[in-house]
Amino acid sequence: MSQPARAHTLPPPPTAAPPGAPVDLARRRGRGAVTNASGRFEPYARVAGDDGWDSLEELPPFRTEVTLETARTAITRNQSPDIAFDRSVNPYRGCEHGCVYCFARPTHAYLGLSAGLDFESKLTAKPNIAEALRRELAAPGYKPRTIALGTNTDPYQPIERTHRLTRQILEVLEETRHPVGIVTKSTLVLRDLDILSRMAEQGLAKVALSITTLDATLARQMEPRAPTPSKRLEAVAALTRAGVPTTVLTAPIIPSLNDHEIERLLEAAKQAGACEAGYVLLRLPNEIKDLVQEWLVEHHPAKMRRILSLVRETRGGKLYDSGWGVRQTGEGVVAWTIGRRFELAARRLGLDRRHLRLRTDLFTPPARTAKDGGVQLSLF
Repeated sequence: MSQPARAHTLPPPPTAAPPGAPVDLARRRGRGAVTNASGRFEPYARVAGDDGWDSLEELPPFRTEVTLETARTAITRNQSPDIAFDRSVNPYRGCEHGCVYCFARPTHAYLGLSAGLDFESKLTAKPNIAEALRRELAAPGYKPRTIALGTNTDPYQPIERTHRLTRQILEVLEETRHPVGIVTKSTLVLRDLDILSRMAEQGLAKVALSITTLDATLARQMEPRAPTPSKRLEAVAALTRAGVPTTVLTAPIIPSLNDHEIERLLEAAKQAGACEAGYVLLRLPNEIKDLVQEWLVEHHPAKMRRILSLVRETRGGKLYDSGWGVRQTGEGVVAWTIGRRFELAARRLGLDRRHLRLRTDLFTPPARTAKDGGVQLSLF
């Protein structure tokens, strides 16, 4: 009796890249991510494989590459109801600090790049960002509100030492007396203390330092190219002495990994002179959930199942919930306990001030030129 012929068809190409194989440690030394899987919008996944000729040993280490991009606009706007700002400026794409948990990693997929090692080694700088900002501030009808600097990638990451784009942005904001709030992990912010102190004196500037842990070893694993926690606390102290209002962000809090440090972190922040504190619960959107799991397998395998179980308890049984109002803090008993511990410690230390408001009434628009669509005065 004959059998029906079996259909032999090739499987379709993957619509999203699965987690990649770990990249050799020697190639990614000093980096945060373990893999470099293709971006989620790419039709095919790149998988490194040895062809029998030891070809993988010939691959070079991941060097930092910077591509220049002409920015058409400088200000990015959002209408998210659970974010304290409605506009931001980001002079760079990607971030060399290499924080494995960074919520901005998935944005590299829009460039056709990986959220993994590409995010921290293939960077983009916008050399005309200050010029574009000046043009937008000069637009008729522009209404000033605090500009957030460093919301997607760190404005003081290492390449800022060379490109100085953040410095140029601050020069425009000081000239126009426009309020700015900065978020960073870097002590490089102290380079611009001259501008920041003058702006702070007028109620136009504040800085938030992100300090995830006081454990230098854990910090080096999670944030390999960011300054040590002790150096960041020194930066908090220096900013405070210069009169710049400074917040410490204990972000992210990772259950069973660094949540036991909440009280110690806030006490250290208070001692350094911070006037406010905030926190964010670990967020695992898109590719980050794979990157963090791979990182846990390499650095904390014994804790991995416990950590992921607790994360799911804070996210309704999933690894992530993007709903407004819960994505930053989670929900459930574990999230509630973390939130109450933070709240009580912040209140006890006087760090529970919320949203220091900067002035907008001093704003002076820059002069418009013919290039901006304005009127150029005649010489005669």
